[in-house]
Amino acid sequence: MKAFAVLIDRLIYMRSRNGKLTLIAEYLRATPDPDRGWALAALTEALDFPAVKSSTVKALATTRIDDELLRLSRQFVGDTSETVALLWEQQENLGKADISITEAVAQLSSATRVTASAILENLLDSLDGNERYALLKLALGGMRTGVSARLAKQAFAGAFDVSVDDVEELWHALQPPYAELFAWADGRAAKPDLSQTPFFRPFMLAHPLDNLRVDLTDFAAEWKWDGIRVQVAHGQNSRGQPETRIYSRGGEEISASFPEILDAFDQNAVIDGELLVKGEAQGGPDRQDSVASFNALQQRLGRKTVSKKMLAESPAFIRIYDLLALDGDDLRGLPWRKRRTALEGFVARLPAVILTCRS
Repeated sequence: MKAFAVLIDRLIYMRSRNGKLTLIAEYLRATPDPDRGWALAALTEALDFPAVKSSTVKALATTRIDDELLRLSRQFVGDTSETVALLWEQQENLGKADISITEAVAQLSSATRVTASAILENLLDSLDGNERYALLKLALGGMRTGVSARLAKQAFAGAFDVSVDDVEELWHALQPPYAELFAWADGRAAKPDLSQTPFFRPFMLAHPLDNLRVDLTDFAAEWKWDGIRVQVAHGQNSRGQPETRIYSRGGEEISASFPEILDAFDQNAVIDGELLVKGEAQGGPDRQDSVASFNALQQRLGRKTVSKKMLAESPAFIRIYDLLALDGDDLRGLPWRKRRTALEGFVARLPAVILTCRS
């Protein structure tokens, strides 16, 4: 935990993007498995300990810290984790053994509502101030180090001199602590086979043109709908069962918020499109494929469960822009027009909640 605490502290005070990349890369090269994998997951908010909440930490703190002192200090500091880390009384037996991130993750993962407080208390008593802060941020999230998932992926790629596109694809297909990812990057194993896995592919996004004069016969245009860019991938999970996942433009999985899409998309394929909610704001009331405002879509985003009422009143659907993979074949290397031809032939296999855009 000591090295991780030092990394967190240095990242907080490092303003340079390149400096952050260097700090993370150095840590990943110097730290053994699986600690570095758990650290990477913590930096990118990929960990979740359901039994450990902010309220758990606050309640535990009141058993050691005066209520008024805790309240005033929290108001001054502005962060619960930092406040508790600073005020927690340091124990005399501190420093006899360095608790690893792996050990901390194992204990936090095993916590229940009944045992969470005792587990946290024991861990906090074994750590110094910086380590306590790192532990609480590990447990509660909200690192506030200025490290995005994209920056972490770039740092990983730089640390091991591998392609950031390869890192991004593997990242979303594997689970923390990313043992297979590090084994491949270290040269200890071949690149994991993801052919049957519903993983995230980096989006092919628009970019500036070097030449202001273009021949429009080489381009195609689509309507710009007021939704969010998504990728839907179908394949098999680690247990060999069919699974569909929905990814945002940044690679975050948002599957739980749109169960109707998960239920409908059962083809062995990966599509790129616009996620929308049915309504009358775009397209007009007389069209069956009209679209609601972006505000309606926002009501669906970020939900872990969606009520039957919301599914009925704000049903989601997707307009496809591109077909990235089909029946195990990666189509991204093909010219767009060939992918478009494949997409048009693929449409007949799709349910009504997934539509092709008209060019």
